[in-house]
Amino acid sequence: MTTSVRPDDTADRFATARQVADAVLFEGYVLYPYRASAAKNKLRWQFGVLVPPGWGARSAEHSVQRTECLMEPRSGARLSAELRFLHAQRRTVQRVGTDGAFETVDTLELPDRVLVPWDEGVEERVTLDAEVSRLTGEGVTVPFTRPAREETEPVHDAGGQPVGRLVRRRAELHGRVRLTASALDGPYAALRLTATVENTSGWEPEGSGADRDAALPHSLVGAHLFLGLSTGSFVSMTDPPEWARGAVAACRNEHAWPVLAGESGRADVVLSSPIILEDHPAIAPESPGALYDALEIDEILALRTAALTDQEKREARGTDPRAAEVIELADTMPPEVLERLHGAVRSLREVTGPGPAAPDDLTPDVPGLRPDTPWWDPESDRSVDPVRDRITVDGRSVGAGSRVLLRPGLRRTDAQDLFLQGRTAHVEAVLHDVDGGVHLAVTVEGDPGVDIRREQGRFLYFQPDEIAPLEDA
Repeated sequence: MTTSVRPDDTADRFATARQVADAVLFEGYVLYPYRASAAKNKLRWQFGVLVPPGWGARSAEHSVQRTECLMEPRSGARLSAELRFLHAQRRTVQRVGTDGAFETVDTLELPDRVLVPWDEGVEERVTLDAEVSRLTGEGVTVPFTRPAREETEPVHDAGGQPVGRLVRRRAELHGRVRLTASALDGPYAALRLTATVENTSGWEPEGSGADRDAALPHSLVGAHLFLGLSTGSFVSMTDPPEWARGAVAACRNEHAWPVLAGESGRADVVLSSPIILEDHPAIAPESPGALYDALEIDEILALRTAALTDQEKREARGTDPRAAEVIELADTMPPEVLERLHGAVRSLREVTGPGPAAPDDLTPDVPGLRPDTPWWDPESDRSVDPVRDRITVDGRSVGAGSRVLLRPGLRRTDAQDLFLQGRTAHVEAVLHDVDGGVHLAVTVEGDPGVDIRREQGRFLYFQPDEIAPLEDA
């Protein structure tokens, strides 16, 4: 069985998907406030970690990742695969002593940064390419090894004098990637592709005191897989065609989630990720750069990072080069870029006139709906008016301005019910929800903040059977 390096055209197909994969690979790599001393940066790398089997047997973590998906290759098609992961690199800090010898220290102060011990992540790739016809039967297996290595980097002060060094050590790492394919039962010329990624490192924990930190240098961190067809297409695993639903449901994915990747509309690339994604995931075009924080919200993180103290920024710059890039990004972000992060609406479009709505129109065809007003505007529907609408409770008309007695104890859905039971309140509005339910917005009499609440539209809400009408105001 022969394998070869994937061709350049496949590399180009992976380029767009790689932007999303980078976010997966470095998800949670270093969290705000981007300092090694922060508590949230003490336990890192929770996604896609394939540990050595010796550690997996003693923990809840796993050493194998399995991907299954469907593909419809054309005659002569080739399958390219690329495994990407981070290899943990342990960094220690040493200072030059008075005798010229190096001594390991916890911190090394420099004018622009504070160097501390830290685990860096070195990106690794394993690539293979094979004819689809050769994947049946035993398939293709590619073992790989990353040898142990040690590197040093001198550290100089502002005057160029050596003051210490960084020592980086990587442990030996072993693994393998296996690709197999099998034909589906039935009339369709589709194949089930199975791709497994396995950590085969022989490292064993020593004694009962061994922990996860000791296993990480021997682990595949953030492991994910690209799969690309030279000709043909993959079947969506999240929205398969009707004929493939049964076969998709029978696929077994373990610690992996395969989705169509690359430009929208294409189906020749799959990204198998350790986190759940949708088909054709993409990075928001407004995002100015990676912030690495899990489920990052760029605007908030950029503002908070820019607000760090100078000392905090020095510590972040010394923690990791990627953290230093985040600090630089936040400090140099132009106002127009920051404003662009404030929000973007992509799913709405303007409706310019009355008439029957198209099937994909966002404006429903409802009697009384004003066609010149967006559907989300309360003024768009003449059939309801929260200020003027009234309902009947116990034979009495209740609406905005009515005084009512609160009796929420009937439902006891909130701890505050104990304090509101028997209080009097004013009805501010009558609201109707999409399910036909009615809710009364009220303000409690005697509340010193009632004017502010009314101005901000912050009310308490009760259903009709939770109030008793009193005399109208």
